[in-house]
Amino acid sequence: MKGMKTTAQVLVDCLEAEGVDVMFGIPGEETLDLMFAIRDSKIRFIPVRHEQGAAFMADVYGRLTGRAGVCLSTLGPGATNLVTGVADAYLDGAPLVAITGQVGTDRMQLTSHQYLDLTAMFEPITKRSKQIIRPDTVGEIVRLAFKHAEKGKPGATHIDLPQNIAKMPADAVPLKRQQMHEVYADPTHIAAAGKIISEAKNPVILAGAGAVRGHAAAAVTELADRLHIPVVNTMMAKGIIPMDDKYSLWTIGIPQRDYVNQLFDRADVVIAIGYDIVECAPAKWGARENMTIVHIDSAPADVNKRYQPAVEVVGDISESLYEILRCAHRTGEPEFALALRQTMVAEHEAMAADDSCPMKPARILADVRKVMGRDDIVVSDVGAHKMWIARHYDCYEPNTCLISNGFASMGFSIPGAFAAKLLYPEKKVLAVCGDGGFMMNSQELETAVREHVPFVTLIWEDSSYGLIKWKEQEQFGGEHCYVDFSNPDFKLLAEAMHCKGYRVEKAEELIPTLEEAFKQDVPSVIVVPVDYSENMKLTEHLKQVYAQK
Repeated sequence: MKGMKTTAQVLVDCLEAEGVDVMFGIPGEETLDLMFAIRDSKIRFIPVRHEQGAAFMADVYGRLTGRAGVCLSTLGPGATNLVTGVADAYLDGAPLVAITGQVGTDRMQLTSHQYLDLTAMFEPITKRSKQIIRPDTVGEIVRLAFKHAEKGKPGATHIDLPQNIAKMPADAVPLKRQQMHEVYADPTHIAAAGKIISEAKNPVILAGAGAVRGHAAAAVTELADRLHIPVVNTMMAKGIIPMDDKYSLWTIGIPQRDYVNQLFDRADVVIAIGYDIVECAPAKWGARENMTIVHIDSAPADVNKRYQPAVEVVGDISESLYEILRCAHRTGEPEFALALRQTMVAEHEAMAADDSCPMKPARILADVRKVMGRDDIVVSDVGAHKMWIARHYDCYEPNTCLISNGFASMGFSIPGAFAAKLLYPEKKVLAVCGDGGFMMNSQELETAVREHVPFVTLIWEDSSYGLIKWKEQEQFGGEHCYVDFSNPDFKLLAEAMHCKGYRVEKAEELIPTLEEAFKQDVPSVIVVPVDYSENMKLTEHLKQVYAQK
């Protein structure tokens, strides 16, 4: 027993063995032993200002690396504050391990200060939730947490560490990470998929988040280019094919029926590649009984009465696509899709040419695109601006526009941008948020200042919850209620937090302001007034488009 490490120390050894280099969180009384074990390790611990921010940081760390991001809280209110970010990782498919402190096991049978059954609380929003109740199990519990977080469709897992267990000597060591084995699709399913694709009259590729997680961008693009098939991506798969590829038909997922829905209306075959049903239900893209679906993913198809694949090609996505290319053959161009793309490009360019201020959403995004490099990163919050980003922000590579569209939580962008800039300090990283979402996690700008992580935040200011107002106006004849609010002076607020603050007063100011902000060695906040009267104009325009088709 003498000289044996404590459970807390072994847990940290296990984290190092998993390759953890950074953790996000807030310490508490019940995690003191763990905090000092982290202090003596090689892991960088970043104290945040709210546990939700820590969970979102771990979420985006996991999205961008494929390795589980780690967040930490104490018990009770600290743990409940993690829930939103943990749920986001769970539904969006981001690998994350959440660790919580807990009262000692000697208090759990009692009504006890700040005690909640955290394993039960996290169980519905994680792939695995376990409490360490014996010191000798810590190695197994940590290894299993990371294995489940990272395997298959990634997601969140949870480890609960009681205070008295953390102090106990632990006869345990880290377990080695198992080698990941590639799984390849059944050749008969490859052949069946190739036959269906070859014989299709109007096929469409629907690329989802799984294609991004599976690093299948090159294979998706080659399939589209060689077989002349248009590609529509979900919001979380933006960039899976370069926007300037002639077969890229952009994004589906906004609430309205858009131009790209016409492709699915005409399609006889939908080739769903890495399609994640959680972010865009089959009804949203128009799945129907007489449509043949080819499911290509690393996991079997989810269950939905409107998503019944004729064949499932389950295995490494890129390998499956290259094998399909060996047996599928198509000639001729998808003339309707290419003409539709020309219409969309012309419309987007026209919408981006408006010089008015408050600025039109399409103009804001066109100017942002001119400043950002092809591999720079935009992190979108949730709100009306997310719909415009999905529709109008052009992407050329995966993971250059991060959108939460499974759980779709406001407050995602600022902590997400922090994690992205931490991982890629050489890239421009831009958090785009509404004034509603900004106020939900703006406190993490102090974290960014303290940790010297200089990303830029662009606030679209309209003094309302813009997306809900839009939905109210659509449903109730242009009327709205309970969505308006006032704002602080965001420029002064940014400066009070030791950031650089800017306010755009004219449309022509946005590009030079962005360029200046990205040169700063501290975080910057830019406020741009947005004209959300464009929301209902878009609604009415798309109604007319569909009425005329």
